[in-house]
Amino acid sequence: MKRDRLWLAVATIVALGLIIGGFLLGNGLLRARYADRSVTVRGLAERDVTADLATWTLNYSRQGYDLQTVQSEVDRDTQAIRQFFAGLGFEPDALQAAGAGVNQMRDNGVETISINQRLQLRTTDIAKARQAVAQQFDLVRRGVLLQEGSGMVYSFTGLNTIKPGMVAEATRDARAAAEQFAKDSDTGVGGIKNATQGYFSIEARDGEQQGYGVADTPFKKVRVVTTVDFYLD
Repeated sequence: MKRDRLWLAVATIVALGLIIGGFLLGNGLLRARYADRSVTVRGLAERDVTADLATWTLNYSRQGYDLQTVQSEVDRDTQAIRQFFAGLGFEPDALQAAGAGVNQMRDNGVETISINQRLQLRTTDIAKARQAVAQQFDLVRRGVLLQEGSGMVYSFTGLNTIKPGMVAEATRDARAAAEQFAKDSDTGVGGIKNATQGYFSIEARDGEQQGYGVADTPFKKVRVVTTVDFYLD
C-alpha cells in the first residue's frame, strides 16, 4: 500500500513536471517568436554648416636660361603674393612655404632652368578668404601667374561637435519610419534590436562638385544615414 502511494506521488510529480516544462517551453517559443519580429529601417539626418578652415595652395613658376635671373623672378612673385595678402589684412605667418623645386633641361645644347614655388595660406577667417579669392586676378595684374591646382579649399572641422545630435536625429527619423510600418501592419514598435551608424559625408550644400573650373564653396551639408532594427510588439 505504501509502495502504491509512493509510485502515485512520483507519477504526480513527473506529470506536474511535464506540464510545467511544456508550459515553459511553449512560452519560451512564443517569446522567441515575438523576439524575432523586427523591422529594419533607415534614418536620415542633414545639417547645413559653414566651413571653419580655408586652405589655399598657390603654385607658381618661372623659366629661363640663367639660374640667378629665374630665381629673382620667382622671388618677385613671392613678394607680390605676400603683399597681396597683407593688403587684405592677413598676418605674415598666414602664408607658409609649402615646397619648391628646380628642374634643368637641355635641348640641342641649350639649358633651360625652371623653378617651381609653392605657398600655402591657412586661415579660419572664411570671409577674408572669400575676399582673397574674389580678388585673385589682382595677382595677375602684379605679374603672378598661378598654375592649375591653385584653388581655395574650404573645410569643416567641427564634425565631432555635431555628431551626437545628428545620430540622435537620424535615430528618431528611423523610429518614425518604423512606427509608420507598424501602424500599417497593425503592430507596435519596441526597443532597438540592432543599430549601425552610417558614414558622415560633408559635401557642397548646393550639390556642386569641386573640379577644374569649379570653385569650392564654404557652405557645406553634413549628412548621415543610420540603419536600425526595431523589435515589433
